[in-house]
Amino acid sequence: MTSLELLAPARTADIGIEAIRHGADAVYIGAPHFGARAAAGNSIDDIRRLVSYAHQFRAKVYVTVNTILTDKELQEAEQMICQLYDAQVDALIVQDMGLLRMQLPPIDLHASTQMDNRTPEKVKWLHSLGFKQVVLARELTLDQIRDIHQQCPDTPLEVFVHGALCVSYSGRCYASECLFGRSANRGECAQVCRMSWDLVTDDGQTVLKDKHLLSLKDMCQIKSLQELIDAGATSFKIEGRLKDMAYVKNVTAAYSQALNRIVKAHPDKYERASDGVVEYAFQPDVHKSFNRGFTSYFLHGRNPGIFSMDTPKAMGEEVGKVKDIGRGWFSVAGIAKFANGDGLCFIDNKGKLFGFRVNKVENGRLYPLEMPKGLMPKMRLFRNFDKQFDDLLQHNSAQRYIPIDITMSETTDGFRLTMTDDCGTMRHIDVECQKELARSHQSENIERQLSRLGDTIYRLRHLTLDYNKNWFIPSSMLSEWRRMLVSDDCSQSSSHSNESVTCSISTPAANTDKHTNPSPAITAAPPVNVMNDKARDFYLHQGHKAVQWAYEREHQKDVPVMYCRHCIKFALGWCPKSKPMYQDELHKSKFYIQNSSGRFSLEFDCKQCMMKLYKA
Repeated sequence: MTSLELLAPARTADIGIEAIRHGADAVYIGAPHFGARAAAGNSIDDIRRLVSYAHQFRAKVYVTVNTILTDKELQEAEQMICQLYDAQVDALIVQDMGLLRMQLPPIDLHASTQMDNRTPEKVKWLHSLGFKQVVLARELTLDQIRDIHQQCPDTPLEVFVHGALCVSYSGRCYASECLFGRSANRGECAQVCRMSWDLVTDDGQTVLKDKHLLSLKDMCQIKSLQELIDAGATSFKIEGRLKDMAYVKNVTAAYSQALNRIVKAHPDKYERASDGVVEYAFQPDVHKSFNRGFTSYFLHGRNPGIFSMDTPKAMGEEVGKVKDIGRGWFSVAGIAKFANGDGLCFIDNKGKLFGFRVNKVENGRLYPLEMPKGLMPKMRLFRNFDKQFDDLLQHNSAQRYIPIDITMSETTDGFRLTMTDDCGTMRHIDVECQKELARSHQSENIERQLSRLGDTIYRLRHLTLDYNKNWFIPSSMLSEWRRMLVSDDCSQSSSHSNESVTCSISTPAANTDKHTNPSPAITAAPPVNVMNDKARDFYLHQGHKAVQWAYEREHQKDVPVMYCRHCIKFALGWCPKSKPMYQDELHKSKFYIQNSSGRFSLEFDCKQCMMKLYKA
């Protein structure tokens, strides 16, 4: 049986709780420090609270400690990891190999996509070091994922399925550090890829002006989940640790329902990685949450429609075309229904995105507070904020519960109540009481009292009264037994026990040797993003004779600051592989992109189908 994991983002513990409530099997959340989203750190107490909620459903909590660290930060990181271990987090998502030379508690490590994981050799190597799960690069095709799985069948593979795309291979982008001294590998990305740029030639000719040449659409693989499963992926990751709660609720619910349909169609092959049933108070729709338009990226091969030059902002769902325009109002041709407060947008004739709010909807006419300039009949209209849909998500939009069966049997001195769930978890209580025959039938009242599970995560599915006499049991006593049965203090036997753990930093971790001893059968991956002496020592121990410092520590000249699978030439229809007849001087030119912040030269490595950016 293959276990399928839906992994949702959590900017805060409360958002993480809602993600689990809406169907996530696991969430990933930023540590207090050293996460790749510096603005999304969380306290140990909040993470512990999230863990406590998640583990009720056998859901997991992964914590991101995925920046590269300076030598001065190593001790603080070590202490923090010990606290996270004590909080019972299930795994750390990491990038810095210096961590493997430290005295960590025996906590599971996942290899972040910041490690640039895109080959079977890299995944084999990470597995040999003891990594429990590997987050693959977003740029991989189905065939590449399948090849990795076939060569590394024992390594769980995690793939991104939804959300924002970085134009550079993760972990190999230094453009923000180059221009602003803000490193993406240190959690402070300035989003150079979302800026507008001019495309110019070496002789000064401007080919394109003020276009978003590096800004990709958002990924959406909700229709490709079965293909990803068939290729060998088992963990499906939603991007968005900076997204708000409404986004996480909606997107998590949509992907959870999609996975449930796959499990339902193949119950003998797949199961969800966590427990519980979710009931929704809304119908999820990924198009109604923040998006820049969707792409399947490179999953099915190279795709020319992966970016929009006009805007890096959210456009949302297309809702029709402008039909008529009057004084202070306009109408829309289409079937969409609108509400006061909707956010709409369009691309004007100059290629610029213009957004506005609907103040009033009346008799098929939309009245903005101020009529947007440039709005014309037949223009495509998009809704990037659905007021009615958002209102649903602001309230209690889902309930997650564990169905339970209760058996009540007679003992010599009273009764035994036994509670079981679908995963075999069993808990019971033995209660002593005097037995008295009832004058009326008692089964309905017993079921009514035992089913009043209130704010607990349980819901009674079936009650069995395993005795023959019609014993009278007061409702107050049944209520007390119910509270005892679902409390954490009752006797239980379970394969999913979460015992308390402690650690000592002075004690070497049980997995230290596994992480640091080189495997002679596997060639060590080349050193990347080495920021501290421990990371350098790690690679030297792996057999490398020379280790270059990370760009963040030493700005090397003549090295790429971006490695991109996305190619501007291909996107513009100038690829020499697909159209080899291009012979004019323009397509032979050296290209640059530039704006007021800086200038990069472009190198097109057609052999590897890769575009590289250098500081010019």
